[in-house]
Order: sequence, then structure tokens, then C-alpha cells
Amino acid sequence: MSPVTRNRVAGLVLAAVIAIIDQVVKYIVVGPLRLREVGHIDLLPFFDFTFTPNYGISLGLFTATSMEMRWILVVVTGLIAAAVMVWMLRERRFGDIAPLALILGGALGNIRDRFVLGYVIDYADLHIGSFRPFLIFNIADAAITIGVVLLLLRSLFIRDKPEDATSKPENAAEIP
Repeated sequence: MSPVTRNRVAGLVLAAVIAIIDQVVKYIVVGPLRLREVGHIDLLPFFDFTFTPNYGISLGLFTATSMEMRWILVVVTGLIAAAVMVWMLRERRFGDIAPLALILGGALGNIRDRFVLGYVIDYADLHIGSFRPFLIFNIADAAITIGVVLLLLRSLFIRDKPEDATSKPENAAEIP
């Protein structure tokens, strides 16, 4: 297996692992912990579980208020996930593939919720006293956010070096 193929397979595996972990934790939260019924579980002074059905997408935007809207969100987020997967499979280096795999895995976890339940299960409640710097989220949301931040950081701070450092583009001007 070539290194590029290995990187792409590793990206697909990472996406699957993120989606599976997300679904397992959601199962534990609503199953054995019964968070849907109890609503809230105090864990740490700065972190709790709070059951929140999210009928929208990022930051609760585009809330699905009807069955039609639900399926439109499933289709749109599915198309976005497919585009991310195509992008991921076109990349060659794992550093470029990994952030896309995080986004894809998170998207798959949330798409499954919306497809099966009609909403996404959010439960992670990070806070400092009564101050909540984040909305209630889940592992899929965290993976998507981390993936997007990594993509932005890579695009802003990491410059690819040319294959041959001694060669320069034909239209490059000479610097004295």
C-alpha cells in the first residue's frame, strides 16, 4: 500500500472512529445514564451533562420546525459530508487529511442522530459557575470544531515547500 493510500485509509478509519465514539457516548448518556429523563447530571464544578435536543445545525441555526425541514437538513448535511469526504480523498498528506476526517466523523455522528431521531443529542455542558462560554455540545460537534480550527491554522500558518527548492516558477521575478 502506498503512503498516500495509507494516509487516506487512516483518514477514513479516523472518521469512522469519531462517529462510533460519538454514538457510543450518546447511547450511554441517554441509555444507562437516562439523561433524557433526568435532564441534568452534575459531574465536575465546570462540566455537567445536560440533555438538549438540537433541532438546528451549528449554534442552533436553521431549526427544523417541520418534517420537511428535518429531511432537508439531513440531505444538506449529507451533501456537505460527501463533499468533505471527496476533499479528504483528494489530499495526500495525513496532516491535510486528519482535520477533514474529524469533520467527516463528526458530521456522520450528527447526521445519524438527525436521521433516526429528528434532532441531534447534545449533552456536554462546559461552564465556569453560571457563565457558559459554549453552547451545550457533543463529541461530534467538538470533532467538527477541532477539524475546522486545524484547517484554518494549517491554511494560515503552514506553507508547503516546493518539491525542488532550487527551482522557481517561470514568472517569478529575480530578487537582487
